[in-house]
Amino acid sequence: MGALNFLSDYLSDHFYVSIRKRKKRKIMQTVNIKVKIDCDGCERKIKNAVSSMKGAKSVEVNRKMHKVTVSGYVDPKKVLKKVQSTGKKKAELWPYVPYTMVAYPYAAGAYDKRAPPGFVRKSEQAQAQPGGTDDKLMSLFSDENPNACTIM
Repeated sequence: MGALNFLSDYLSDHFYVSIRKRKKRKIMQTVNIKVKIDCDGCERKIKNAVSSMKGAKSVEVNRKMHKVTVSGYVDPKKVLKKVQSTGKKKAELWPYVPYTMVAYPYAAGAYDKRAPPGFVRKSEQAQAQPGGTDDKLMSLFSDENPNACTIM
C-alpha cells in the first residue's frame, strides 16, 4: 500500500503543477512619476509608501524636478496608485523626454513651460516622420555622407 500511495501522490502532484497557471515574472524596470512635492514631509511620505511596495529595489525623490524614480520589479500603474494614495491625486507617469530626443522640440504639443530644464513633453507632433524630407536633407549635408563634399 505504501508504494501505491506514494505513486498516486507523486502523479497527482506532478499533473497538478503542470495544470496550474504560473504567474508571469515582472521585469526589472524603472518607473518615473511626476508629482508635486512641496516639503520634507511630502517627500518622506512618498518615499516610505513606495519603498514598502513589494519588488521596489530603490526609490529616489527629486524635489526640484518634482520627480519620483522607482527601480525594481514593479508595475507602473501600481506605483502610480501608491503615490496617489499618499494624497497626491495629480500624480502622473513622467510625461517628459530629453530635449535631444525630439525632432521638433518647439512644436505645439511638445513645448511646456513647466517642464524641467532640458526636457520637453512627449508628443506625436514633435516626432519626425520616418523617411520624411527633413531626414533626406539632413543626410545630404552630414559628415557621415561621403558624397556631401560634391554638393557643397
